[in-house]
Amino acid sequence: MNNSAANTGRVLWAGLRALLVLTLVCGVLYPLAVTGIAQLTMPGKANGSEIEDASGKVVGSELIGQRYDLPLKDGEETPAPDLRWFQPRPSNGLGTNSVNTQYSIILSGATNRSGDNEDLIKWVKDAKAAVVKDNSTADYQVKPSDVPADAVTSSGSGLDPHISPEYARLQVHRVAERNKLDVAAVEKLVAEHTDDRILGFIGEPRVNVLKLNIALKDLVAKG
Repeated sequence: MNNSAANTGRVLWAGLRALLVLTLVCGVLYPLAVTGIAQLTMPGKANGSEIEDASGKVVGSELIGQRYDLPLKDGEETPAPDLRWFQPRPSNGLGTNSVNTQYSIILSGATNRSGDNEDLIKWVKDAKAAVVKDNSTADYQVKPSDVPADAVTSSGSGLDPHISPEYARLQVHRVAERNKLDVAAVEKLVAEHTDDRILGFIGEPRVNVLKLNIALKDLVAKG
């Protein structure tokens, strides 16, 4: 019995030492090392790829899209878009947070509806009609055939921060009119904020909407 108890004690102590060592290495030293290396080599990405405006205030992340809407009015279920700004892709996703209602959170995810789903077809048709209406001006008429796919469909996550250059250019006349800017100046802004394919062949050309709107705000401020 004494030998059995002693053996049990040694096994328990060995297990406790292993637990302490693994906790120290995996739970303390490794996270500190990874965090330190990330802060030294890529501080921007390590801190969430934050984007600052001209005043140095953090206004979002270049990895997560955000909406540009007017304040919600009485009787409205969803706010109307603020048409002074370039608009992002639709963000239907999985809807709003219904579990912890303390926070107003848009949940990430795709609708997972098939191409012949009646709800999806209606969403796309309604979205296309809204894009045509919102972006047509006195001297620029948008045709339904001009509307690119990303203007009427959400991404897989519902949080895509980019739009296609085609969708950005489609919005130029409306943005110029609403902000009393020259169309050529806004077109130049879009061209300057169009990123090419990664390494020249991966993905598609894209425009980060947040970065573009920050530049637009600066342009409006300059008059």
